[in-house]
Amino acid sequence: MNPLVTISIPLYNCADFLEGCLDSVLAQTYSDIEVTLINDNTPDNSVQIAEGFIAEHQLETWKIIHLERNSGLSVVRNKGIDTAKGKYLFFLDSDDTISPDCIMKLVEVGERTGAEMVVSQIECKQFKTGHHHFCMGRLNHLETIVGNEKVFEAFAEGKILSSAVNKLFIVRYLQKEKIYFVPGLFAQDELWTFQLTLKLNSVAFQKDTTYTYYLHDKSVIHNRDKRNFDNWFTIGRYIDDEYKKETNRARKNLILKYLIHYKSLTLQMNWKAQKNKELWKESYKNYKMLSSLSLRDYLSADYPSSSKKLNLFNQLPTELGFMVFKWRYER
Repeated sequence: MNPLVTISIPLYNCADFLEGCLDSVLAQTYSDIEVTLINDNTPDNSVQIAEGFIAEHQLETWKIIHLERNSGLSVVRNKGIDTAKGKYLFFLDSDDTISPDCIMKLVEVGERTGAEMVVSQIECKQFKTGHHHFCMGRLNHLETIVGNEKVFEAFAEGKILSSAVNKLFIVRYLQKEKIYFVPGLFAQDELWTFQLTLKLNSVAFQKDTTYTYYLHDKSVIHNRDKRNFDNWFTIGRYIDDEYKKETNRARKNLILKYLIHYKSLTLQMNWKAQKNKELWKESYKNYKMLSSLSLRDYLSADYPSSSKKLNLFNQLPTELGFMVFKWRYER
């Protein structure tokens, strides 16, 4: 008997895209699926669309869970973890789609390897033009990673994508280890994956493209502002807290290396989103309150030259830091 897979889908302002998402789930070649659509008090008619879809196709294993008030994606994801009845959990955003063989391929790898998390490839697609491209990195390795030190090292080095979607998780593992999203934060896949990989013992990879992330006018990636920038700083503080309390030197170095690159990446995303000098400088000042390399670190071989270089750029006097950043970004 095949293991049951729970697909958790948020419902919030997704009426323009929801039917395509649900069609892709209905088309799965893997049959042992339950679907939980979690209504975060959406103001549009997404719930009515979902109800009509379930009724039309007589989907007995699909259900809608209604939250009492609008609580944000973190609470929605947590509800998906807590209500999942399957052996596995798969997060799918309501404006995205999955390939017909997505769940089948991920389950095959999960069952064969016993991995606590299985990852496959994401592609991005422009909703209006249909243009495809890989916007979240390429999975160039297929090995199963076993051992928490190796798993976290792979994440810190960018080998594990920081999205919550398009990954198959063992539900009991998430529940037992209490790996939940932080309520009140949004767009926190980076933080959740960081906290997840601090504990994960095994990850397996499936190289095929099984998930399409649609880019459109409502996409978060196109609508970032000060709220997002402040959110990134809060996430940085969570990462910094883990660095400060870590006692293992090698692991501590990895966390700081990751934090340095996280600051640099989000500063680039900040500028790309708004090109607002004052907002960028505010984030830059905030990041300088987080941990950075010491003189001793610069003199050691614990950190690569690339991390030392980025750390230097992140710690300059703010006005000079902006001038150097803008020069590097626009050259």
